[in-house]
Amino acid sequence: MVPPFLSYITFNRMGLTARSLKSILDTPEDFEMHIIDSNSKDDTWEYLQSLNDSRIKSKTRLPVNSGPVFALNLNLSKRRPDQYFFSVDSDVVIKTKDWLTRFMAVFNTFPDVGLLGVQRTAPYIPIYPPVIPISSNGVTYLQLTNGQIDVPLDFVHGCCMGMRPELIQQIGYWSEETCYGDAELTPRVMHYTSFKAGYMSDPNMIPLIDIDMTQMIPCAECIAQGFCRQDKITTTCFNIHRNSYKNEPFVNKFKWKYLEFFRELAAGQRTAYCASIYDPISMATHAYNQEWALENMNYYVANSN
Repeated sequence: MVPPFLSYITFNRMGLTARSLKSILDTPEDFEMHIIDSNSKDDTWEYLQSLNDSRIKSKTRLPVNSGPVFALNLNLSKRRPDQYFFSVDSDVVIKTKDWLTRFMAVFNTFPDVGLLGVQRTAPYIPIYPPVIPISSNGVTYLQLTNGQIDVPLDFVHGCCMGMRPELIQQIGYWSEETCYGDAELTPRVMHYTSFKAGYMSDPNMIPLIDIDMTQMIPCAECIAQGFCRQDKITTTCFNIHRNSYKNEPFVNKFKWKYLEFFRELAAGQRTAYCASIYDPISMATHAYNQEWALENMNYYVANSN
């Protein structure tokens, strides 16, 4: 079996990126990792150059940050057709050594499960949306019940997420036309494909994969501090990130696209398959509002670089 494709996108916060990558690379799991640095302004790229692990198949530094969805889709366009696709955010430390094995146990036990994620941890409030436990042969996951459109947190979080190849055949890419990420992906899977979505948790809502999502660490505790050129008084990798992180204002400005996107789906004006600028054939054969996508890209280019 071909190893899963592991997508890793980072943008500043070298301190969190370093501890996150160390946790992943310290596991014995087999994967093919592709790292994208979305034009970090701290010393993230210099740190990435120091990593030496045969499972890292590519390191790409983007000339501009065009937003997380475009970076994710660049990696997704590299995936081989039979590969499972996993993504881990750069603020996620994975404590469970056999984390991919646990994901695959659920995928292998439940062929109708296309999308699986891990519940976020502090400082986020770990509140599950409506779910039901599904078990078979000693394997359990929490199946998302509704995945409703425009309902806060009623989706599978993208912080540590996996998708089966057969689902990707149906959905293509993350929507560049909305750039709504996991909040868009989950209802599209739930309502417009044949697959289920859910969480890696036991019947008691205890996660099957233990992660840490600490959002800030003291500079003295950073394992990559030898690469840091910031003065650590007025400038750190964290305030560089904070000044360029524009996901929330983007959502506030362009939520109307997300709503219109699902209205078009409900009206049968498009299918669940989303195209990408990184896949010209997909753009030629599926609905793709290039004006929306370019406006989204330009928003991040103008505000996050």
